[in-house]
Amino acid sequence: MTKEIIDVDSIQANQEKKSVSLKLKWALGTAIGVTIIFGIFAILLFQCFSNILFKQEQSYSRDALQATEKKLTGYDQPLDKNNIQQSFNISYSPKNNDSLNTPYNDSFIQSAAHKNLIVSIYNNSGNQLYSTSKEVLTFKKVRSTEENKVKSDKHTVLLIRKPIYSKKTNEKIGYIQISDKLIQYDQTRKKLVYLFIIIGITVCFAISLMSYWLASIFLQPVDLLNETIDEINNSDDEAKALSEVRVPVISKDDELAQLSNLFNNMLDRMQRYIEQQQQFVGDVSHELRTPVAIIQGHLDLLKRWGKDDPKVLEESIQASLQEIDRMKNLVQEMLDLSRADQVEVQYGSETSDAREVGLQVYNDFQMIHPDFQIILDNDLKNKTLVKIYRNHLEQILIILLDNAVKYSTDRKEIHLTMSKNTRYVEFVVQDFGEGISQENIKKIFDRFYRVDKARSRNKGGNGLGLSIAHRLVEGYHGKISVESVENQGSVFRVQLPLVNPE
Repeated sequence: MTKEIIDVDSIQANQEKKSVSLKLKWALGTAIGVTIIFGIFAILLFQCFSNILFKQEQSYSRDALQATEKKLTGYDQPLDKNNIQQSFNISYSPKNNDSLNTPYNDSFIQSAAHKNLIVSIYNNSGNQLYSTSKEVLTFKKVRSTEENKVKSDKHTVLLIRKPIYSKKTNEKIGYIQISDKLIQYDQTRKKLVYLFIIIGITVCFAISLMSYWLASIFLQPVDLLNETIDEINNSDDEAKALSEVRVPVISKDDELAQLSNLFNNMLDRMQRYIEQQQQFVGDVSHELRTPVAIIQGHLDLLKRWGKDDPKVLEESIQASLQEIDRMKNLVQEMLDLSRADQVEVQYGSETSDAREVGLQVYNDFQMIHPDFQIILDNDLKNKTLVKIYRNHLEQILIILLDNAVKYSTDRKEIHLTMSKNTRYVEFVVQDFGEGISQENIKKIFDRFYRVDKARSRNKGGNGLGLSIAHRLVEGYHGKISVESVENQGSVFRVQLPLVNPE
């Protein structure tokens, strides 16, 4: 069984060769759409003009028919050449009986006819008595007026045939046939066709160019987006490119500009995730190095000679267990910190009662630390909903109160204040302990940062508690701040957004 090796680069290259530019698709689609619409409009307009021209020609033929009929209906006998001669003052050649003049010499008929119109008169037998043209025309008897539009080799012809009835006897005395060569009608229609074709081609070409130009302008953010992605993909250092390359900011305020901003925000978030991951790996490896070294040192000691000394054995086991507990706590805190980075996605719609949670944590700490005087100043008299998951609010308050307990000195007193304004619920935790210098106050929310690492390690801290609290508060669009003076204490202030009553 042979294995087929798929060349991903060649597939991508083939796809790029086969792909058609969106701007070209847009231009072609717009041109086709406009052409179809123009074609429908041109057909309707062409039919409208054709009908107007045909009705005009039809009116000429009917006027000629009516004028000729009016001259002949006064006879009570079937028509013959004498009747025609009397009615229209026609003189015939004695040799061939052809007329020497036409009925158009009659002023009434002349006003109703034009050069392309032929008037023919026939008797009851269908024999031609007179015609204004020597051109041989096809005739047939009819019972009533008939109008037909027929195609000849060169042009269209309108034929109108009608029987003639005597006014006196109401008997049929002959037939009239009007033949109108629609030469001007055909020529005008042909000119309209050429005109619409030329206009259609011009409009299609102009619309294609304009559409391509507009597409180039409108899709500029997409082009910049593609260029940014290609620059990141083709960079030798993708991590560096991801941190530096961004889609240029476009001043337009439309959906594509918003797409560019969203893409930049996504790159910023990806960069933060990468930095967090790198920092996570570096911090964990750094923090685990010490306990692992301590445990390894005790095990080496026991391996060499300490296992024979009960006192050394007890001390090594106890120290190793302490370091294992510290590693376990460290791993748990790192997991909490990782979850804190995702609170907006996983718990964005959660709410909790700030008053209830604050009272619960206050009572728990009073029970756990009876040697401390914990003073509560509660301005939340009723249920107060805030946009945060209940467990996370408990975790934030526990971290702040636990730090207040850890870093208190002789004055074992802690103040917890709960209040609200029009937008936020505010928790304030104040202690009267060691305090923080202005140099260190900006760094206390960083991961693994401890003001005094030796003293913090003795108190069981890993430097992650305030970082977790900071991430949680920011994840719920709140604010956390600190004010502190060395050897006088610290004040931590947390603001969380209220839930809209509606």
